[in-house]
Amino acid sequence: MSNVGRVEAIFLKRMKGGPMDPRERVRAVAGRGLEGNANQGGKRQVTILSREVWEAATAAVSAALPPSARRANVVVSGIDLTGSRGEVVQIGAVRIRIHGETRPCEQMDEAAEGLRQQLATPWAGGAYGEVLNDAELAVGDSVVRGAEGC
Repeated sequence: MSNVGRVEAIFLKRMKGGPMDPRERVRAVAGRGLEGNANQGGKRQVTILSREVWEAATAAVSAALPPSARRANVVVSGIDLTGSRGEVVQIGAVRIRIHGETRPCEQMDEAAEGLRQQLATPWAGGAYGEVLNDAELAVGDSVVRGAEGC
């Protein structure tokens, strides 16, 4: 994996614990998050998951689960999120400052026994961050890590 990747899927969560609705594109609002998503404001406005890491974790527990089961907003491929805290990731025209790694919760073991442990290794559960500008992101957009100057 590299510092450049691609958006594979986008999901919005209607409410805490609610279903994850797939979207082809979504508008991001600075300081708020993704329009229509339950998480608004704070530092956890957007969650990002590596498709490759998700596929390895589900294969390790012999579970065929879609990435929406992880409950992340943006699924990316080709990019390593490890250690990205404090960096800016640019997804399409949207800039997101990464504030930390997303830790797996008990819902992962409800989805597949042992999945929570597979996602407990550093950064395997994905990353979360804050939207820095108003713009739209879409499936197929490029993802650039370390996009501070963009």
